[in-house]
Amino acid sequence: MGALSNLEPKEVFTYFEEISSIPRASYQEEKISNYCVEFAKKHGLFYIQDELKNVIIMKDATPGYEQEEPIILQGHLDMVCEKKPDCKTNFETDGIQLLVEGDNLTADGTTLGGDNGIAIAYALALLASDTIAHPKLEVLFTVSEEVGMEGASGIDISMLEGRRLLNLDSEEEGFLLAGCAGGARIECRLPVQCVDAQGCVMEITVNGLNGGHSGVEIDKGRANANLIMGRILTELAKHTKYHLSSAEGGRKDNAIPRECKAILCIPQQDTETVTQALAKIQNDLSNEYAVTDANIRIRTEQENVPMPGKMLNRDSTKRVILLLEALPNGIQTMSADVKGLVETSLNLGVLKLDANELSLSYAVRSSISSAKDALLDKMAYLTEGLGGIAERSGDYPAWEYKRDSAFREKLAAVYERMYGKPPVVQAIHAGLECGLLVGKLPELDCISIGPDMKDVHTTEETLSISSTKRVWEFIVEVLKDK
Repeated sequence: MGALSNLEPKEVFTYFEEISSIPRASYQEEKISNYCVEFAKKHGLFYIQDELKNVIIMKDATPGYEQEEPIILQGHLDMVCEKKPDCKTNFETDGIQLLVEGDNLTADGTTLGGDNGIAIAYALALLASDTIAHPKLEVLFTVSEEVGMEGASGIDISMLEGRRLLNLDSEEEGFLLAGCAGGARIECRLPVQCVDAQGCVMEITVNGLNGGHSGVEIDKGRANANLIMGRILTELAKHTKYHLSSAEGGRKDNAIPRECKAILCIPQQDTETVTQALAKIQNDLSNEYAVTDANIRIRTEQENVPMPGKMLNRDSTKRVILLLEALPNGIQTMSADVKGLVETSLNLGVLKLDANELSLSYAVRSSISSAKDALLDKMAYLTEGLGGIAERSGDYPAWEYKRDSAFREKLAAVYERMYGKPPVVQAIHAGLECGLLVGKLPELDCISIGPDMKDVHTTEETLSISSTKRVWEFIVEVLKDK
């Protein structure tokens, strides 16, 4: 008996549990891609698996629906892999350990992968069904969505007959998403010079933060561990002439980092001064983030930290701190057209400093392409001004809102018929693959939906069981509706 064997809809959660047992980190989707291929073979369905490991599966219309326009169902195979410090899960070999907590499905010490495993589960359950009425289904599973939407960028969808696409990568029931921001990634790298380490070594750790999805939670005011570390380093420079040795924070540029560590070499006579300064910073942070990150902590370790072989010289230490503090982060502008919608933002998701260079990786988002480009240019200009280089990658377009959408009207009508109230139609700041797919098929009419999920891209990620059931019922009704 599986952990989800008693949950409804049974067919959906059965597939979700199978999917969760398969490692599927970004760039490591071969196993889950092959699983989908074997599924198609088992059910006698036409499939395509490309070199990137994207998968397309097709199923003919059920009797009476042969003349209906096909519907494309779409989601991504990869997931953000984060875990708690004491978790032993190896994301290259291990699956996710699922837990049921009341109405929520979560994972033991790791991200859940509801983003976007629930899309795969929904689609496979529909493809496997012999009883659900539907037009021709064209199911599209993409890879590497979480690291730049590379699967959607590289896939050939010219063979698809459908021009109505239901993306299943949203996280709030009752919403029809009809537009999203575009984005890109930028890595700012700064070379450093080192000398032999000396003085008293100290490890400083910032942890206890809530983190979150850099598109969904960027407007929540949550602390970024990498930026907090930059603030600490700036403050400590007022009290002592320390040298940085190394630093590391965050794992994914599209996740707000929850922890950052730095190794400093401090003059012996200044250790007490540094300790006092850190205590003051802790008090300030606890006050500032009492609502959003109540458990934020600064921790230090000296006795069990080995003396590093090298430390940055004074000039490199200063330039590292300057770049970290000078580059922008967070919300840059709010939309003037849509109340409450973030227009342009960026997130410093990954910080790495070693004896060779500082690397800062950002996810940049904007619903206006010119604003995105201007922000990326600013990042590059600041980095190059300090002697570094900036590399841009993973560029994807915004999904522009369509004033006239027959598919949106159909979904809204079905929703209101089922629940007695209209759905909320909106655009979001988080990136979805719809913009790339519309770029390949300009006449594509896209809508994105999904069940209630919270804290995606974090170890507190949850998926509502009851919402999963309601959204399943809604999808089935949409397919049945003529």
